[in-house]
Amino acid sequence: MEEIGVVQSVDGVIARVLVEKKSACEKCSARCNLTEGGAMIEAVNAARAEVGQRVRVEFKPLSYVKGSVLIYGVPALGLIAGAVVGKEVVSRFIPGVDPDLLSAFFGFAGFLVTYVASRLFARTMEKKTEYKPVVEEILE
Repeated sequence: MEEIGVVQSVDGVIARVLVEKKSACEKCSARCNLTEGGAMIEAVNAARAEVGQRVRVEFKPLSYVKGSVLIYGVPALGLIAGAVVGKEVVSRFIPGVDPDLLSAFFGFAGFLVTYVASRLFARTMEKKTEYKPVVEEILE
């Protein structure tokens, strides 16, 4: 996946690039700063672009997939696991409560715990340059 944008600032090896906002930006899990002019993204400045230059920014597909699985897949698994544990395990220890109610409660709790954990883990991943988009080329 790649985007074309204009470098707004450079700080060491990181460039802040303004790319055109797409309709998919509203649903995207990447943490871009949306502005009226487009989306501001931080990318590794491999091409050594300077402020004002048009550049091609490439998003690594594996990083994108890892991020999507982390943000969407892990909480979904937490929801399912929590629901199963609530209905099949906890309902045996609390016989007076409806198993479906326990399933719903533990499913929601599993979702919440895994969602918070995945968001915290995603924030630590964001700081690593290997998961950031890369400025691959300076365009004329």
